[in-house]
Amino acid sequence: MHQFRNIAVNAFMELIRQPVFLLLMTGSVLFEIFLAVPYYFAFGDEPKLIENSALAVMLLSGLFGAVLSASSSLAREIRSGTALAVLSKPVSRAQFLLAKFAGLAAALTVLTYVNMVGVLLASRMAFDAYGKTDLPAVGIFAAGIALAYALAGFSNFFLRRTFVSDAVFAMVLFTTLAAAAVFLFTTQQQSLGTQAHVNWNLLPAGILILFALWVLAALALACSTRFDTIPTLAICSAIFLLGLMADYFYLQLGGKTDGSGPWWASTLYSLVPNWQLFWLGDALDMGKNTFQWGYVGKAFAYMLCYAGAALAVGTALFEERELS
Repeated sequence: MHQFRNIAVNAFMELIRQPVFLLLMTGSVLFEIFLAVPYYFAFGDEPKLIENSALAVMLLSGLFGAVLSASSSLAREIRSGTALAVLSKPVSRAQFLLAKFAGLAAALTVLTYVNMVGVLLASRMAFDAYGKTDLPAVGIFAAGIALAYALAGFSNFFLRRTFVSDAVFAMVLFTTLAAAAVFLFTTQQQSLGTQAHVNWNLLPAGILILFALWVLAALALACSTRFDTIPTLAICSAIFLLGLMADYFYLQLGGKTDGSGPWWASTLYSLVPNWQLFWLGDALDMGKNTFQWGYVGKAFAYMLCYAGAALAVGTALFEERELS
């Protein structure tokens, strides 16, 4: 357990020290806030449009983060010989791979948390045709990002600490403080004198997206045992697109909505991850505004089964991989 923890912590710290991780985190959360700035004139559906778009940005940024982090965590170490040096110690390949996944999952959790703060803030800043851009909220959040980078620059220059990792941790802190300041001390006017509020029902939707990213991370890590970054990105993108259309393909192959149909259609349907199961945006649009924690629990079980299967395949591939 001590070796597992050390490998996982080292993998996590290595990932958040990557400049691309910081750029992806900053770019995605700023774009989510930007979505709440323009005028859309969507006939009263502006908040739904902004919330769905922000959740989509969270999902896509996590997709790239999972693939790039998996390749950086495993494929590069195999290529450079670092993995061989670690495995020369009393560490099994399965333990090494699972520890890498734990570090990768923790890094994706940090990325998703910052993006979730941006999604909640965007839902609070959303306005209809009778409202206006919440400039105080934009200024407070921009100041939080600037303070995070300034603090990381200070620690790097005076304390000789790593800039990127300090900026990531500072982003977690200051985005949270900025969002809390906006929620508590500012107001946003909408039509008929009503005030905008935070849509906390987005929380289960964000948790489901995190589960989807963990599944993607397991798939990317399994691919990284054999392939480099670009092939892994291509394979994971193909699996992602197939999973988005899993229900359609299942029906085209003769499957039924009640689960009946040819056994081979059900088998193929089970092999492809159904990303629609992790998307609550449509349910929120249909007015289902209650917390779906029971559904989140079922999705967690589905994630555990699929990620476990992907890691089992990755372990089998890694066991047969020549590292010398």
